[in-house]
Amino acid sequence: MNTRRLPARAGAVRAPRQSGFTLVELMISMVLGLFIVLALLTLLINVNRSNSEMTKANRVIENGRFSIQLLEHDVSHAGFWAGYLPQFDDVTVSGMPTDVPRADPGPPAVAAVPDPCADWGALAGNPAALAVYKSNLLGIAVQAYEVPAVVPSPTIPVCGSRVSSPQPSSDVLLVRHVETCAVGEAGCAAFANNELYFQPAQCGTVMPVPAYALEQYSAGTVDTLLPNRVRGANCAAGAFAPRYKFVSSLYYVRRYAVTDGDNIPTLMRSDFSCASGTCEFGAAQAMIEGIESFRVELGIDNVSDSGVTIGTTTFNTSEIGVTVVTTGPSDAELGASTAVIASGQAATVTWANPTTLTSPTNRGDGIPDTYRRCTAASPCSALELMNAVAVKLYVLARSESTSAGYTDGKSYCMTSTCASAGDRIGPFNDGYKRHLFTQAIRLVNISNRRETP
Repeated sequence: MNTRRLPARAGAVRAPRQSGFTLVELMISMVLGLFIVLALLTLLINVNRSNSEMTKANRVIENGRFSIQLLEHDVSHAGFWAGYLPQFDDVTVSGMPTDVPRADPGPPAVAAVPDPCADWGALAGNPAALAVYKSNLLGIAVQAYEVPAVVPSPTIPVCGSRVSSPQPSSDVLLVRHVETCAVGEAGCAAFANNELYFQPAQCGTVMPVPAYALEQYSAGTVDTLLPNRVRGANCAAGAFAPRYKFVSSLYYVRRYAVTDGDNIPTLMRSDFSCASGTCEFGAAQAMIEGIESFRVELGIDNVSDSGVTIGTTTFNTSEIGVTVVTTGPSDAELGASTAVIASGQAATVTWANPTTLTSPTNRGDGIPDTYRRCTAASPCSALELMNAVAVKLYVLARSESTSAGYTDGKSYCMTSTCASAGDRIGPFNDGYKRHLFTQAIRLVNISNRRETP
């Protein structure tokens, strides 16, 4: 029997061996993974921190710009009286102006620089004093006061009931004008009972003194209260001039936002209203958080275009024949006052060239010649305030929370010159980030009417 032998295989086939990480390899991979996770976590933390800081910076910029825009919008309308032109700014007036801001002995006494929070109820008992007060309000469209570094207790003397918990080393700003649209016009606020309205006289042939009415009106009141002063342009007895709501706003910085101690300084605004039946500033409303301070410089127009400095001369109303008017029911009830006028503009207009009559020497030219801040030590006079034709705003915005590892060692110049330490704020040496915003605003309603050819 033949046996066939199979050929031997070239090589034996082995079953594949199972393999994996060794313990050392596993530990090394875990360590490398931890490093990667740590790197990603660090990146995430840094990105979040950067986003947080960018958010803080953006909020500071946004709050600062919004504050400037808010203030600029209101300040730019200062001195708008719907066509009414104060006599001391009207170079066509042949005699001495009768509406230069002045004092009245009262009672109650009225200062040439009007107390913005005066008691209207007390003034109503003396029509002559109230008329002077109203005239001073129209003659001075902006006022500014200092909140000193150490705030007096309980608060500053001006409008103390409304300027509560003010931020030290800041200012209070008051702005006056009338609405840019008349009641009844499209897009204008409807008539409001008891509110204060302004009506400029438009009848040139029967021009009263004063040439306006600034009165509270109730729903049933007709314009016959002061017929000669509110006639329209056609001078018809029944065609009355339009009414414009009187607007006055008070701005200041409060040291907190919601509750005292939250350490978020906030820009506040209080609006003047007579809706309740009493003419007064209402409770201040929070406008923009994160505003640590703002200061105001007024651009004073005290040099005429002929180069002559507008001087200060004291006149007595009894000496120059000024009739101080009241706002009684008729022009026949106008009274007289012996209040003192302190202003170089109380005199008749004088001209550099009496022939051409293009350059008055005792009236401004609408260009600010100097900027100054009204302080407690050196308050602005009525002469300066009535000649304010520009406003410079300095707004210091601050982040609402601190930044880790950051220290603010800078000082901030809050005036035009920064000639003294009091003109600066800081250094604070804390962790808050800050940015200073400045803006110069021309009071076009005042400066434009002073321009000459």
